[in-house]
Amino acid sequence: MISLTSEFTDGKGRHARGWLFFDAECKFCTRIARWLAPILKRRGLAVAPLQDPRVGVLLGLTRFELMREMRFLLSDGRQSGGADAAVALAREIWWARPLVWVAQLPGMMGLLRDGYRRIAARRSCAATMCPATQVSPRA
Repeated sequence: MISLTSEFTDGKGRHARGWLFFDAECKFCTRIARWLAPILKRRGLAVAPLQDPRVGVLLGLTRFELMREMRFLLSDGRQSGGADAAVALAREIWWARPLVWVAQLPGMMGLLRDGYRRIAARRSCAATMCPATQVSPRA
C-alpha cells in the first residue's frame, strides 16, 4: 500500500485521500484540471502535475509512461490511467456516475479507452513536441 501522507500534501499541509495527476504542459489538460480541482477538493481529492519529480517515483512509471495519460491514485494504492482514471474519478462524483454505468456495458470500456487514446494523442500541448505523439523507445 502506498502512503500519500508522506509523499504529497495539498499545498496547505493537508493530506488528500487521492490524487489526479495531469499534464501541466497541455492547455487542454490544465483547463480540465482547473475545472475539476474544486469539485475534487470537496471530496478530499487533489490535483497535481505529472511533471512533479515525485510522481514518477510514487507511481513507479518512467517519464514516457507518465506523459501518455492522466493518472488517478487513491491513498490505498489503487491507481489507474486514461479512460480507466476517468471512470474511477466518475465514481467519486455523483453527477458523473452515468459514465461508470456506461463503462459496465459490454464492450464499452474498450471504446472508452480507444476514445481516450485518440483524444490524448491529439491534445494541444504547450511544449514543442507532445510526449503522447512520440514513438515509444522500444528496441
